[in-house]
Amino acid sequence: MIPYTVNIKLAARTLTGTLNLQNKTAVDWGWQGLIAQGCHSSILIIDPKTSQTIQVLERHKANVVKVRWSRENYYHNVSSPYCLRLASGDASGKIIVWDVVSGTAHCEIQEHSKPIQDLEWLWNQDASRDLLLAIHPPNYIVLWNGDTGTKLWKKSYAENILSFSFDPFDSSNMALLTSEGIVFITDFSHSKPPGNAGKKVYIASPHASPAHTKPAHTAAPVPTGAKKALNKVKVLITNEKPTAEAVTLNDCLQLSYLPSKRNHMLLLYPREILILDLELSQTVGVVAIERSGVPFVQVIPCAQRDALYCLHENGCISLRVCRSTITPEETTGRKPLHNVYELMYDLRSQCDAIRVTKTVRPYRMVICPVNENNAALMVSDGRAMLWELKAHKGKAAVNPSSGLLPLYTPVSFCGAPLGPNQKRIQDLSLNSMIGQTLIAGEALSPSNQQEVQLKFLLTGLLSGLPLPPFALRMCPPLTTKNINNYQPLLAIGTSNGSVLVYNLTSGLLHKELSVHSCEVRGIEWVSLTSFLSFATSAPNNMGLVRNELQHVDLPTGRCFAFRGERGNDEPPIEMIKVSHLKQYLVVVFRDKPLELWDTRTGTLLREMAKNFPTVTALEWSPSHNLKSLKKKQMAAREAIARQTVSDCGAEYLLQDAESKSESSQAISAREHFVFTDMDGQVYHITVEGNTVKDGARIPPDGSMGSIACIAWKGDTLVLGDVDGNLNFWDLKARLSRGIPTHRGWVKKIRFAPGKGNQKLLVMYTDGAEVWDTKEVQMVSSMRIGRNVNYRILDIDWCTSDKVVLASDDGCIRVLEMAMKSASYRMDEQDLTDPVWCPYLLVPRAALTLKAFLLLQPWSGTFTMDITQCNWLWLRSDCLACCRDPELSLLQRCLLVSRLFGDESDLTFWTVAAHYLQSFCQGSPAECVHCGGSGPSEATKPSPQSHLDICHDVLCESSYFQKFQLDRVHLQEVKRSSYEHTKKCADQLLLLGQTDRAVQLLLETSADNASYYCDSLKACLVTTITSSGPSQSTIKLVATNMIANGKLAEGVQLLCLIDKAEDACRYLQTYGEWNRATWLAKVRLSPAESSDVLKRWAEHLCSSQVNQKSKAILVLLSLGCFYKVGEMLNNMRHFDRAALFIEACLQHGARDFFDSDRLITSFVEYDRLLRSLGLREGAALWASRAGSAGEELMEELFQGDGSSAPEPTLGEEGDALGQLSTE
Repeated sequence: MIPYTVNIKLAARTLTGTLNLQNKTAVDWGWQGLIAQGCHSSILIIDPKTSQTIQVLERHKANVVKVRWSRENYYHNVSSPYCLRLASGDASGKIIVWDVVSGTAHCEIQEHSKPIQDLEWLWNQDASRDLLLAIHPPNYIVLWNGDTGTKLWKKSYAENILSFSFDPFDSSNMALLTSEGIVFITDFSHSKPPGNAGKKVYIASPHASPAHTKPAHTAAPVPTGAKKALNKVKVLITNEKPTAEAVTLNDCLQLSYLPSKRNHMLLLYPREILILDLELSQTVGVVAIERSGVPFVQVIPCAQRDALYCLHENGCISLRVCRSTITPEETTGRKPLHNVYELMYDLRSQCDAIRVTKTVRPYRMVICPVNENNAALMVSDGRAMLWELKAHKGKAAVNPSSGLLPLYTPVSFCGAPLGPNQKRIQDLSLNSMIGQTLIAGEALSPSNQQEVQLKFLLTGLLSGLPLPPFALRMCPPLTTKNINNYQPLLAIGTSNGSVLVYNLTSGLLHKELSVHSCEVRGIEWVSLTSFLSFATSAPNNMGLVRNELQHVDLPTGRCFAFRGERGNDEPPIEMIKVSHLKQYLVVVFRDKPLELWDTRTGTLLREMAKNFPTVTALEWSPSHNLKSLKKKQMAAREAIARQTVSDCGAEYLLQDAESKSESSQAISAREHFVFTDMDGQVYHITVEGNTVKDGARIPPDGSMGSIACIAWKGDTLVLGDVDGNLNFWDLKARLSRGIPTHRGWVKKIRFAPGKGNQKLLVMYTDGAEVWDTKEVQMVSSMRIGRNVNYRILDIDWCTSDKVVLASDDGCIRVLEMAMKSASYRMDEQDLTDPVWCPYLLVPRAALTLKAFLLLQPWSGTFTMDITQCNWLWLRSDCLACCRDPELSLLQRCLLVSRLFGDESDLTFWTVAAHYLQSFCQGSPAECVHCGGSGPSEATKPSPQSHLDICHDVLCESSYFQKFQLDRVHLQEVKRSSYEHTKKCADQLLLLGQTDRAVQLLLETSADNASYYCDSLKACLVTTITSSGPSQSTIKLVATNMIANGKLAEGVQLLCLIDKAEDACRYLQTYGEWNRATWLAKVRLSPAESSDVLKRWAEHLCSSQVNQKSKAILVLLSLGCFYKVGEMLNNMRHFDRAALFIEACLQHGARDFFDSDRLITSFVEYDRLLRSLGLREGAALWASRAGSAGEELMEELFQGDGSSAPEPTLGEEGDALGQLSTE
């Protein structure tokens, strides 16, 4: 057996095309920085920075309907590494959890056979990050272990569930969007299913809701247009089932909690977005589209700022930012003319729309969860449009009466005030581009802030294949002669007449050529850089068509009609076949004799007679007389030289003769082709120059039907018929062997390239097979319905061991000879542009890169040269910022956590950076450990900016109180029933706003059942005195009410007599931890609230709750830095603990880290750096670890015989992270 070699190493891959309608919601942008998108039954992994498809996952048999990246809200180390994990659900109910780097399925889950409605990874507890919640139609929610595929619990509901949304502030709250309304669940837990059916509320469609007759605010301006109609909508959520008419008008598209502020939810309708306050179940904001506007398709709320990304039906993405409740008059110091009476989201930027047709529609939009300033639009034709939000300095022409305030840049970068010479990344994230939304009573922005305008910029575009069918042809194979300029190019003829040429090394489009005006039917290469393609138009009433046969030169893109003026009103071309030496072309027609052309000159050699047999299959012979041709060419050169009369030398004569003979193309090699007629008879034709000779005729084989295709290589000739039979001819031994495949019509057969490679690819109506013609046995098989769900349209070999298949799902797949999955290892992929994605690295390499970027104080300067990672791509501005010695340790930690997409790190360092600067800005002595009382609000200097409200109770108490007062004012304006008024009064009492609460209590009408109670409560609130007896009585009554189940009423009474601390203690005793924390933030002094929050932190650390990471954030907000360092050390988060302690030392909190227990963090971080190969860093950390560090230094340097270097730190108390260059 002659060995054969692989021609060229190509990765298995899938070129994808248009999306299926079921793929509409199958897209997700993960914290890992990559986009996952479903395309039919495949999943594309897209790198949005370089606009490359870097992986295609194939294992689903049905269309993919949901994809979801795992969250990165956990501490990363060698045992819990950075990994690319993705969950996908398909239309048959199967869920697959993927290891994306290797392209393998981690586990498969199947519960029912209907499409998965929704998927979400749980992120809210520290015990496990493998929990996956899924909606299985029609009405089941199931919690799975995504690591093992084990079902943990299952819960059914009365209505069909469409989607769900988790409360980002409280993991026990979730909302289900059902076919009739919303189900609110308040007892969600990973340990057991929800105990009850939840609270059912019904959505009354905005156009079917009753108009309430509450008088409008007298000072409010009269709304116009769409706002006028929508202001009538007061109650959107009711406990009563709406009428049949209202149900039919229920067109709610989406439900989502707002991650920017607690207890708010948005409902999306085609022409409006409604913002609900869930405490009131009331609309507090409306984003309406005018009658001529383009309806909404989707909305994504942001977390970093109170903003909404909106996708419209024309493919336009708009950004709307919540208007400040501080009025323009307040900015100039004047008294406001009117109060803001609803949340308003102003249009700040929008991108260009796309051209929408019947087949081209926007499907879904995703935004980057790390930075929230990048958006991707998925279009039904397979395009992915990547938009980036940019901030440009400058003032906008704004109408002063519009109430629109300008947007300003923040004063800080990466959580710290910007230094005078410090580099910054303007567009790093949304919260580094625009400042926070101001609320009523908040101080105005400092004058050094710059006004900015926002713009969308298209930074990337991925195009898919057009609609099938396709015609495939791989370029000629790699040989020793063309190895220097060979490119593995695949030509794809499309239904719209264009020819796409893909480079299969990179999988990217090499050229797109508009060649024909109708569907391309076939392609044949005539050289490495040129090909022939033919197309046929639709037949007229006589059955005649317009044939187009074009010659295309790839480097120049030049096309010309190969048959000249021929082609109009003739039978359609069935096939074209180019000879092995690329000299001749046979054009076969349906009801017309074939034509023979010279491909080198473009001349017609012979048009066969009318009585020529009808051709059903044709193939050129691989044998030819090339050696005799060369002898003839040499003889011709000598003859021309002898005839030339000249004084020049013989060498010149030979060269001149050679050029003349080659240009004349007079000498041609003899080549052969065989074809079969309708009866199965085989004809042999010899072609030499313009001479055509009829050779031997072989009678038909009785076991074969009508021959459909022929393949010829070496001494093997294979025929396939319409009945599924293959006939193998051994020409040397003069033997034939017929094999019935029972697969139906043999559509196409092709031999693999490579000398001695006798593999044969066979295409049937229902799939494909690979045969070994030497052994006459099947090697592999693919059949629709058995192992694939798509139909094969065309086939070819792309190398000697890989096949390329075009399928009716619009995809083209490069597969191994076994024709299995096209998924491949991403780290083996040959990418055109390098990708920045630490998740592609092995765990140890990713941690090495992270440590390298975080601290390099041993080197004196900051470089980006690191072996094993120098191929990673990083934005130039990020590189410059990482090299900046002015970047503080806290800023560097924040920047690296953003670059890595590390959700846990980013949250920790955001809160840590804010409060370290806040508490240590004045006297370092105020940074106390947990045993102290914490700094007072009076002594603590106010920070330059408060923590974003998306951090909720972690914000400063003063700002949190202002926000809650602003919110209750909005609730008061929007109230439309007695229930709303009662809730507002209760909130005002808890906030200490007794005067306004009394006014609301006195509004109760006399015919209301609660009139008497509300009147007495109003009297009680106004007559409360601080005398001992009255306080004792009220406290006794409050205690009795709490003991008898009236917790809310008892807490109100305690707040009335300034016993809010007792009220918080009672709330915590009864398990109302969130309400207790809220009350402590709005009513207690910093010292008193500190005690309440510390008890909450202890509760979060308990084994039942297991949210230690959240407890650490609470302690950070209290300034308990010693306790935070201790907890990090106990949780074995040694690198985070060491860096945090160092940041505390930098900010002056030195006196609280003398404990030997905290030295452990330095020791363990030293060991980690040493294991990663960063010896200089390990030595420096060891120098900080006291006596234990001396032993580590000896271990570190005893191997090379050198002495331990002197620590590079200066005076006592110098911080390790002093990042300035020496």
